[in-house]
Amino acid sequence: MRQMFALLVLCLTGCSVGHYEYSQEAQKRVDMTVTGIPTVLGLGTLGTTIPLTAEYSLTAAHVAKFSLYKVKAWHPECDLAIVYHKNSGQNLPPRFRNGFMGDRVNLYGYSFYTAMPVASAGKNLVNTSLQNRWNKPDCVVVATDAGVVQGMSGGAVYNASDDTLAGVIVGYSDEINAKGSGKTLYKDVALYIPYARFADWLAAETKS
Repeated sequence: MRQMFALLVLCLTGCSVGHYEYSQEAQKRVDMTVTGIPTVLGLGTLGTTIPLTAEYSLTAAHVAKFSLYKVKAWHPECDLAIVYHKNSGQNLPPRFRNGFMGDRVNLYGYSFYTAMPVASAGKNLVNTSLQNRWNKPDCVVVATDAGVVQGMSGGAVYNASDDTLAGVIVGYSDEINAKGSGKTLYKDVALYIPYARFADWLAAETKS
């Protein structure tokens, strides 16, 4: 992942940003999980998980915390967790590849409002910070102009060029400001943790 100048995410507000729509493809790539109590993205009762192997799925830590799944591992810095979940299919395990700024990406998850699989498309904009109880400052996230809605947290981000898994959706923000000047650089962005930030952890935990 090419590093760009440091940015600061000011807030995670609202219920959705950008355009997203119903997608049968999303249903093939991710699963829905019920949480039942408030999450980082608001008063949601749904989250999304990504099948990894026949036994494990990957998701956001704030989704795993309140889901009914048993957690196998928590990432030490990022809003990520591996949960026990029985999966089947010919596309396991998924192929991962870190993306670059300007690359086109496709996002997949479930909508809290409709409990339906949804998808959106956009491009990587910039690396930025996301500081909350789930994500430490050292865990840089990627901002993209793809749409996202409450419930997609824990869902999948795919590189559009080769259909490889690029990261995990963890939230959204109404704006991103430059850390030094405070100038607004982007509005209404989705946020995801890129593969480069969890590749070693994922390999170690799925083999253990």
